[in-house]
Amino acid sequence: MSTIKIEDIAHVRFSAPDLAAMKTFLEEFGLAPVASEDGVLYARGAGDQPFLHATTVGEPGFQALGFRAESLDDLKILAAAEGTQVAPLNAPGGGFVVTLADPDGNRVEVVAGQTRAKPQTLPGGAIRNDARDKARLRASTRMDACPAHVVRLGHAVLEVKDFRASEAWYKSRFGFITSDEIEGAPGFAVGAFMRCDRGTAPTDHHTLFLLQSPAAPRFNHAAFEVADFDDLMRGHTHLKKAKRTPAWGVGRHILGSQIFDYWKDPWGHELEHWTDGDLFTAEDGSHKASFQDLLGVQWGPNHPMMAG
Repeated sequence: MSTIKIEDIAHVRFSAPDLAAMKTFLEEFGLAPVASEDGVLYARGAGDQPFLHATTVGEPGFQALGFRAESLDDLKILAAAEGTQVAPLNAPGGGFVVTLADPDGNRVEVVAGQTRAKPQTLPGGAIRNDARDKARLRASTRMDACPAHVVRLGHAVLEVKDFRASEAWYKSRFGFITSDEIEGAPGFAVGAFMRCDRGTAPTDHHTLFLLQSPAAPRFNHAAFEVADFDDLMRGHTHLKKAKRTPAWGVGRHILGSQIFDYWKDPWGHELEHWTDGDLFTAEDGSHKASFQDLLGVQWGPNHPMMAG
């Protein structure tokens, strides 16, 4: 049994020496800056979360991972179990936060009670003509050149020193369920894709991925859902024209099935656009997978670690 069961991932926090440069990159990536008076650069997507990405001035680095609890009562339960306090959240949307540190010292912010933002209108999806069905007749598809439309934050990946210790820490507090456990060799687990436990409600194949790594502790990447495949590709085109640094993509993952496209911010932090991911319930169980499954693709370029 876990202390609470989180609803979803909420946000990621970074530090960077130039907020103006970060703001320009985030806009090109498809996030919208949010006005604030605390000197922090916040950015939101088209969904109802008040912010998804936050940056403070400082040396480049990953600062925190945020999860969303179901209620303020859950925050109180978590705070009591951890011997800490529920505090006001000084950020867009307000609300409250419990701040913890995971086994690698990563700051983990669990939030609740935020005022949701007004969702923004997404562009209409293309009506497709394929070999199975011709639904678009006597009309053309035309799309404006623009950044992708980020809707929400879907997951984050952390490289950890001791996978089993980190796995136990996150599961015992937040109720994660393993979707796919990664084995470096038969019987030797080095990581896991973990989803939220929302009972019978389908949830993303993974909200958090932990991977044991000699480089740990290290932020690996954060992944943002975009409107659809066409939106992902126009985002790819926009970032390429802006001469941003690509990291991996476009392709379709094996584990989670997402169509993906990875880019680096000006300081090397990887952010992913994705669409068309798997959804599972608590009843769908757990599976084992290999490094080939982790780094391979159904189509598209292999991970740079497997290049050649």
